[in-house]
Amino acid sequence: MTVFHVHLISDSTGGTLSSLANACLSQFENVETEQHFWPLVRTQKQMQKTLEAVNQHPGLVLYTLVDVSLIQSLEKYCRAAAIPALSVMQPVMELMSNTFHKRGLAKPGLQHKLNEEYFARMDAVDYALHHDDGQKNDHDLSKADVIMVGVSRTSKTPTCVYLAHRGVKAANVPYVPGIPFPEKVLDLKKPLFVALVATPERLIEVRRNRLKHLGQHRETDYLDPEKVQDETKEARRFYTQQGWPVIDVTRRSVEETAAEILTLLEHHREKMKDHKWA
Repeated sequence: MTVFHVHLISDSTGGTLSSLANACLSQFENVETEQHFWPLVRTQKQMQKTLEAVNQHPGLVLYTLVDVSLIQSLEKYCRAAAIPALSVMQPVMELMSNTFHKRGLAKPGLQHKLNEEYFARMDAVDYALHHDDGQKNDHDLSKADVIMVGVSRTSKTPTCVYLAHRGVKAANVPYVPGIPFPEKVLDLKKPLFVALVATPERLIEVRRNRLKHLGQHRETDYLDPEKVQDETKEARRFYTQQGWPVIDVTRRSVEETAAEILTLLEHHREKMKDHKWA
């Protein structure tokens, strides 16, 4: 099978470029690619080394650069070598420039500057880690933007951490069958409550893999199909009683779950705002 080389060149960390490239590549089945990642390219010397590497493995070039001289060096080389190259930022920058009637600053790494938004994200990450799986369930939960509830292995923790990187303070509280849910948590008014569910089959699969990872191989009630089915039914009944939005994560990625929660949170905040001024 032919291997296509993809070069990702950025003057910053390259996180946005990498995410975009992977999102697009995921749409192409049975295409084998090898990615070459070149972050923090900010000088002509660094660009020259990068171009030498591209020359060794010619292929598609995607880049996020703002320095005009670096862009010119890259595009000149790619034209001469008949290598397809595309700036993934340029169309957006041009659209914004035409709309705002103003040119961009052309300074790399501005999205990572230490501003209030950055520190808010770091604070949200710290919050998520300290309020994971019911930790401190009677302390500081009133400060949460979102409280996720679910039985074991419904992706509560990774979803909380993902939301934290978007600046959302997210905590999670496990639903444990047969044990009353904390009344202090139910009394909270500010946070958005979201219930995460999955099919029993999916839960058993994830739980079994988790136990194997921990070196535990014996079957327990934790994996018993009948017990897990009862567990999920009981949890769903409770969520319905509370009137919480329910998201089935069986076939969803963490990113997709988080995206839906962000939409719910926006509506929740609007309702809270209307209620406050009513």
